[in-house]
Amino acid sequence: MRHRSLVWLAAALILTAALVRAQTTLSERKQRERAVAAELDVESQELVTLEKETAHALSLNNSSFFARIYNDDYVGTAASGEMRDKQTLLASIQKSRAKYYSFIVSNIEVRVYGPSAVVTCTWTTRGEQDGRNFSRQYRIIHVYISNRDGSWRVVAGQETLLPG
Repeated sequence: MRHRSLVWLAAALILTAALVRAQTTLSERKQRERAVAAELDVESQELVTLEKETAHALSLNNSSFFARIYNDDYVGTAASGEMRDKQTLLASIQKSRAKYYSFIVSNIEVRVYGPSAVVTCTWTTRGEQDGRNFSRQYRIIHVYISNRDGSWRVVAGQETLLPG
C-alpha cells in the first residue's frame, strides 16, 4: 500500500514538473509573439506615415521626397500604363502642371514580410491642370524594402485610376 502511494506521489511530482515546464515554454512563446507583434506594429506605423508623406509630397509636386524615399532601382506603373523608373518618375513630378486643392490618402493597409512590405491605399485628389478642374481616385500598391540602416525604401509601385 505504501509502495503504491509513493508511486502515485512520484508520478504526481513528475506530471507537475512537466506542466510547469510546459506553462513556462508557452509563456515564453507568448512573450516572443507579443514582441514580434509590437515590432510589426511599429513598422506598420512607419509605413503608414510614409504613405501619408508620399501623398503630401505629391500634392506639392515635391520630387526631392521621392529622390530620398524611392530606391534607385525603383520601377512602377503609372495609371496611364506607362512604366517608370526612378528618374522618369522624378522628371514627371518636376514638370507636373497639376495644382492640388486636396490630396487624401485613405484605406491604408500594411503587410510586413520580414525585410519587405506591401502597402495598399487609396488616393483621392482634386485640383486643376491646364485650366481644367479634376477629381480622381486611385488605388495604389507600393512594395517596400528595409535597408540595413532600418529605413524603408519603395522599390515598386502600381497606380490604378478608379472609374468615376
